[in-house]
Amino acid sequence: MDRMRDNAPHADVIILGAGFAGICTAIKLVESGRRNFIVLEKADTPGGTWRDNAYPGCVCDVPSHLYSFSFAQHPGWTSTFAAQPEILAYLRQLALRYGIERHLVFNSNVVRMVWDGPAALWHLSTADGRSFSAHVVIAATGALHVPTMPAISGLDSFAGPVFHTARWRRDVELAGRRVGVIGSGASAVQIIPPIAEVAENLTIFQRSPPWILPRGERPISVLSRRAFAMVPGLQRLVRAALFWQAEAIAIGFTVKPKLMGRSQKRSARFLASVVKDPDTRAKLTPMYTMGCKRVLLSDDFYPVFNRSNVTLVTEPIVAVRPTGVVTADGQERSLDVIVAATGFKPFDVSASIHIEGRNGRVLADEWRSGPRAFHGVAVAGYPNLFLLMGPNSALGHNSVLFMIETQVRYILQCLSWIDRDRPTARIGTTIEVREEAQRDFNERLQRKFDRSVWKSDGSPWQLPCTSWYMHESGLNHVIWPDFSVAYWLAMRRPKRADFAISRS
Repeated sequence: MDRMRDNAPHADVIILGAGFAGICTAIKLVESGRRNFIVLEKADTPGGTWRDNAYPGCVCDVPSHLYSFSFAQHPGWTSTFAAQPEILAYLRQLALRYGIERHLVFNSNVVRMVWDGPAALWHLSTADGRSFSAHVVIAATGALHVPTMPAISGLDSFAGPVFHTARWRRDVELAGRRVGVIGSGASAVQIIPPIAEVAENLTIFQRSPPWILPRGERPISVLSRRAFAMVPGLQRLVRAALFWQAEAIAIGFTVKPKLMGRSQKRSARFLASVVKDPDTRAKLTPMYTMGCKRVLLSDDFYPVFNRSNVTLVTEPIVAVRPTGVVTADGQERSLDVIVAATGFKPFDVSASIHIEGRNGRVLADEWRSGPRAFHGVAVAGYPNLFLLMGPNSALGHNSVLFMIETQVRYILQCLSWIDRDRPTARIGTTIEVREEAQRDFNERLQRKFDRSVWKSDGSPWQLPCTSWYMHESGLNHVIWPDFSVAYWLAMRRPKRADFAISRS
């Protein structure tokens, strides 16, 4: 199949990434009548995070019927919370169904983008030296796709395998071995139970415990799947119920953090009902308000700590030696394999791509004190560049696919302005968010955090909040601090006054 590697180095639109965001954008471009676009994908298959995160136990923590596109709902989910292989298959089926495969250019890791003002073009370079150009670039590189390895002295000296959960080593046998897992976040909570089943010993190095609620996962019967496929409107009704149920959680997150106390008590009861040892329960009890960090769902994580082959370590790691990990208490714990469940560099396209905008400005330099954008989709000084799942696009309570669909619809409306203002292909029209619009938006955005669960107000019931949502500068550049419906309302239609549109 022709992947358009050599015969189409230029396109009206280039999409970066073939995960959920990139595939959604491509589908909507096709539906709008646009055919001159390509999707540059760094890997050799589509899938994004659901291709990269293929570790044992990988499951979505959003209900299946909510974790799909509204325009392509999938009646065949076999579980209320779909596992990685099923989600990946759904995404790849979408690419085939909508004819997106012909637009994909695989093994194309874009590492540099430079704006050419006179030509009104973006020039893109890949890691292997190829070049592309486009009038418009839509970065769908994913919010969490650049793995972060722990900065621990001596980690490179470890004699055994060391790998990140997003770079899972299928060639490494864990059965009967001494395994160490660094981290206790979303990936760790999922990978730890299957490792505990096979390892001789499993040592979990925890920095801070997460709030965990039972997932309540259950299979979806064949009869139910047939009903979703055959009864008009049934799946949409279920999806709507799930959406508004999730949306209700945002009340405690965004405007009344005191309400999170009820869920904290539920989590504490769940922990107490499962983990037998009181000292272990104390170590697994969070000391921050629920929602400050990602709330996790799991039915099988807490039972792990009743196993005789599992050890929970809360002393900080100070060094790694060839034979094991040394903690602050001076103890070395001997290991054969180290698995890093230490997350990703969040919501920063400049972490993986050097981007030069108007007049040579560099995005990584401007985002040194924290990524900022306009509604997460545009950045002043970078014409004809749009982001998907950019800064402050994440949700702590609902499905990010809702956000992606909202952003794609908004961006396509912006592209319609370019179409109207560009009568011929020789004339380059640019659209760029105004500096003052971006500044005003971010000032309003950051004020929203003052009343939210992500910023302590000194109340006795709200504990201090520090998380990976926070940039080292103190800026929360990850979370959308409001209801997802509020985002949808704000993004229904772009305001022309927020953008500068010019023709070269």
